[in-house]
Amino acid sequence: MARRKRRFTTFNLSFLDIMSCGFGAVVLVFLIIDHSIVVQSRELNQDLLSEVNLLEEDITEGKAGLVRLRNALDDVDLQIVEARGRASRVTEQISEYEAQISALRQDTSDSSDLDQLKADIQALEEEVKRLRESAEDTTGRSARAFTGDGNRQYLTGLNLGGRHIVILFDASASMLADRVVNIIRLRNMGPDVQRRAEKWSRALNTVDWLTAQLPVGAKYQVITFNTEARPALANTAGQWLEVADQPQLESVSRALRELLPQGGTSLENAFLALNQFSPAPDNVFLITDGLPTQGTSPPRGNTVSGKQRLDLYQQAVRRLPRNVPINVILAPMEGDPMAASAFWQLAQASRGSFMTPSRDWP
Repeated sequence: MARRKRRFTTFNLSFLDIMSCGFGAVVLVFLIIDHSIVVQSRELNQDLLSEVNLLEEDITEGKAGLVRLRNALDDVDLQIVEARGRASRVTEQISEYEAQISALRQDTSDSSDLDQLKADIQALEEEVKRLRESAEDTTGRSARAFTGDGNRQYLTGLNLGGRHIVILFDASASMLADRVVNIIRLRNMGPDVQRRAEKWSRALNTVDWLTAQLPVGAKYQVITFNTEARPALANTAGQWLEVADQPQLESVSRALRELLPQGGTSLENAFLALNQFSPAPDNVFLITDGLPTQGTSPPRGNTVSGKQRLDLYQQAVRRLPRNVPINVILAPMEGDPMAASAFWQLAQASRGSFMTPSRDWP
């Protein structure tokens, strides 16, 4: 009997053969696709982002520089307006004197009075000329000269402007040295040795540098503080001194160099002294080396912990007048790690500046 021939259908292929063919097709498609496009796209995007970040940093720095230039321009414009106002008042006085001269000539008065009036007019005309020159160029002038060791000139970022400026100068015993053991050693030595202490000399030179940079038309006061706060120049409490009065400025410097750093530090008393001025100060420079050790009264114990000093500092800050920039020049000492952070926050909150100068500044 003949065997029946088996019919062929597509369903006779095995399942494994079908899967193998499909897998091979997927592998072939994967090999055909060009994956380098994705890599190049990612590298290109990273380069573009880097350029964008650099441009944004340049824009930020440019805006900050523009703000500083605008502030400087506003200060110069204010000084020009004030100088022109004074020149106008002097011109009016000249007109009055000329009218008096005309009246004297009509009345045939004494020639001595006429000569005196002419001399007054000439002096006023010279004053007008000087004021006009100062209105044209009010920058780059100082009431006194001060040059640091080696003729150094640093960019500090301190805002030295203002019409009523106060310098708060820490005269406590800790200003003798940076380390506690050296403070104790110097405190037991003679007055001449203490006045020649390196840290104390740097602090005094800092005051001289600041006073040399103050605007000539401004007013100032230097207040020293330890456990108490008092003006550097005797009998000037609550008074504004003229920056243009150079002999008086030199007297303040000599008075500071006669001081001896001693006692604790009451920052609260120093800030309370700012409230005695009328008008209020519009710029304050604080030269110190750390957080206070007492408030308005001495502490109960012989030692003050770091937390207590921070509490005393926060209590003192509440005594500050409002809207006054505080520019802090800190000469840090050991054992007071919170001072830099606290004073930096104070400078930022009051829109002042903060710096810790090197040993060879100013």
